[in-house]
Amino acid sequence: MTDLMLSVTKIIHAPIERVFDAWLNPETLSQFILPMPGMPQPQTKTDACEGGNFTIIMQVGDEKIPHTGKYLEISRPNKLVFTWVSPFSTDGSTVTLKFGKLKENETTVELIHVKFIDEESRSNHEGGWGNILDKLNDVLDK
Repeated sequence: MTDLMLSVTKIIHAPIERVFDAWLNPETLSQFILPMPGMPQPQTKTDACEGGNFTIIMQVGDEKIPHTGKYLEISRPNKLVFTWVSPFSTDGSTVTLKFGKLKENETTVELIHVKFIDEESRSNHEGGWGNILDKLNDVLDK
């Protein structure tokens, strides 16, 4: 049950520092943290330091869905680790982002999310994170 994990990897067409910083900047974060196409931009707040918190309020239809967490590790520009708390998460759920420079304007992002309520939740998050990384590429590849 809680041992479930997922891993999604994507090449982003932007410099590694810009890709890393996008996750900590609330204005940029709100442009790509969209797990489903066509969603309105969420409300985002970040306190971008180790031990700092973030809040993302996603709008799905008439429902507002809060997602919160705490930054556990910020190693610019290579690694970002944070807790993930939402109505669909379980205790101890964390997200690890590993960034690798491929070329000056190409960065690989590996996202590893651990601990889910059940297989359905894991599968839904896998699709959501894939959409988010695709959107991140769209936002930064300008």
